[in-house]
Amino acid sequence: MHLIDTHTHLDFPDFDADRAAVLARSRALGVREMVVLGVYRGNWQRLWDLVATDPQLYAAFGLHPVYLAQHSDDDLNALRSWLERLHGHPQLCAVGEIGLDYYLEHLDRDAQQALFVSQLQLAQAMALPVLVHVRRAHAATIALLKQHRPARGGIIHAFAGSYEEAREYLKLGFKLGLGGAPTWPQANRLRSVVARLPLEAIVLETDAPDMAPAMHPNQRNSPEHLPEICCALAELFNVPPETLAEASSRNACELFGWNSQ
Repeated sequence: MHLIDTHTHLDFPDFDADRAAVLARSRALGVREMVVLGVYRGNWQRLWDLVATDPQLYAAFGLHPVYLAQHSDDDLNALRSWLERLHGHPQLCAVGEIGLDYYLEHLDRDAQQALFVSQLQLAQAMALPVLVHVRRAHAATIALLKQHRPARGGIIHAFAGSYEEAREYLKLGFKLGLGGAPTWPQANRLRSVVARLPLEAIVLETDAPDMAPAMHPNQRNSPEHLPEICCALAELFNVPPETLAEASSRNACELFGWNSQ
C-alpha cells in the first residue's frame, strides 16, 4: 500500500529520541509522504529544517487557534514572509494548521475568527490549500469558508462533524481528514457518519503524536500507525484496505498538486 500521512507533527520534541527510526519504520510500512504542520511561529524553523532533510516530507505553516495567547501581532507578517520566501518550493504544500477551537472556552472567539480569516486570505494570495482545525465550531467555520473560500480548498483535519456538515465542506472543495478517532468502537456517531462518506472525500492522517488509534491506546501516535488506521477505516467503508489507501493517496496528491505514483 502507498499511504500519505496528511497531518503529522513529526517535528515535536516527542520524536526527538527516535525520529529517524520512526521515519524508517513508516516507510517500510508504505507511508511515503508526510505533511508536517506548523502551529506557532517558534516551531516553523525547526519544522523546515526537518523537511529539508527528506524530499518526501512536506511543510505547512500556520498559527493554530489553541496557541492564540502565544501569537504576537507581528506573527501574521512573519507568516506572510515565510510563505513569500518559500513560494513555489516543492516542499511547501499548504497554510496550516489554522482554524477555530470553540471547545476551549477561554479562547476568544472573535480573535480566533480574525486570525483565521487573515490566514485564509494569505492562502488565497499564495494559491495554497488550507489545513483546518475545527472543534465544536463547524457552523462558524463553514460560514467563514463560504465568505473567504480558498481557491485550492483544503482539508478539515480530524473531521468529527455531522453528515450534513461533511456535505457542506465537500461543496466548498474540501477533503475530510480521518485518523485515529473513528477507529474507537465507542465513537458510534462518528463511525456512522464516516461510513456514509464517498471515498473521493477522504484523506488519511495521524495527527501524531496525538490522537492515537484504538489499536494503540494511551501511547504516542506515530505515522507508522497509519496502515492500521487504514485497515480499520476500510472496514467502515466496506472496501479492501488497498482501495481506501489508493483513494486517500489519490485525493491527497490531487489536493496538493503532487504527481500520483
